[in-house]
Amino acid sequence: MVRTRADLRAAVAAERKKGNQIGFVPTMGALHDGHISLVNKAGEKCETVVASIFVNPTQFAPGEDLERYPRDEEGDVARLSEAGCSIVYCPSVDEMYPEGSLTNVRVEEMSDLLDGIYRPHFFYGVATVVARLFIHVQPDVAVFGEKDFQQLQIIRRMVRDLGFSIEIVGGATWRDRDGLAQSSRNAYLSEEERSRANAIFGALHRAACRIRIGVPVETAVREARGHILAAGFSRLDYVSAVDPASLQDLADGPLAAGQACRLLAAAWMGSTRLIDNLGV
Repeated sequence: MVRTRADLRAAVAAERKKGNQIGFVPTMGALHDGHISLVNKAGEKCETVVASIFVNPTQFAPGEDLERYPRDEEGDVARLSEAGCSIVYCPSVDEMYPEGSLTNVRVEEMSDLLDGIYRPHFFYGVATVVARLFIHVQPDVAVFGEKDFQQLQIIRRMVRDLGFSIEIVGGATWRDRDGLAQSSRNAYLSEEERSRANAIFGALHRAACRIRIGVPVETAVREARGHILAAGFSRLDYVSAVDPASLQDLADGPLAAGQACRLLAAAWMGSTRLIDNLGV
C-alpha cells in the first residue's frame, strides 16, 4: 500500500521496468464482489493492477453521506491483495487536493442529465478526481463498473476530449441472486428494505423485455415507474430510456431495428438511494 504520489510513481515505474502494462481500478472502498470483478478484469488486460481507495469529498454535497460512508481500509487492502492487485493507492485528501487547489474538470451536458439533475455537483467531483487519479497512476487501462453507467460514459467522454492515452473498459454489473445490483450503500438497507429493493431491477428487466417486443418506449418506462413505486420505494427520481452514447432521452415509439437503448433508474428505499441500469 502506498499513500503518496511519489511512492506510487516509484512503484509503478518499477512495474514498467519489467515491461508490464498498468491496469487501474479506482474505488471508494467498502469493497464488494463487484469491485473484485473489476480488479479481475483489469488483470485480464494488464500484467500489473493498481487500485485506489479514496472517499472523494468533492462528489458529496452538504447533507449527503460523506461522514457515514462505509470505510474499512484494512479489510479492503487485504481483499485487493488477495485478488492479485499489485499496488493499492490510499491517498489523503491533501494528496489529492493540495492546499489552494483551484482546478476542476467538467464534462458539460452529460453531467447535467439523469443523476446530474438530482445531484448537480456529483459528476463534476467524479471527473475531477478521476482525472487527478489518472495523472497520478498513468495507467494503460482503467476499468469502471457498468452499474454506474452514466459515470462510465462521462469518463469515456472526458478521456476522449482531454486526450488521455487510456483505454476505458466497462465491467458488467455484479448482482445478488435476486437481481439487486451490488453497491457499498446496500449496507444502509434494513432487512425489510433489502427484501423489496430488488424491485428496481425487476422493473427495468420487465421494461427491457417490453421494449424488445415492440412496446413504445414511453409506455414501458411509465410501467416501470409504477412497478417501482408499488414495491414500496419512498421516492422515484427517474426512470429513463436513453441513447447510451449521449445519455439523451429517446423519442417515444417502438425502438427502431438496431437502435441502442439504455434504461436507467434511481429511487429511494427509505433513506437509501439506489441506482440501476440495463441495456436493451
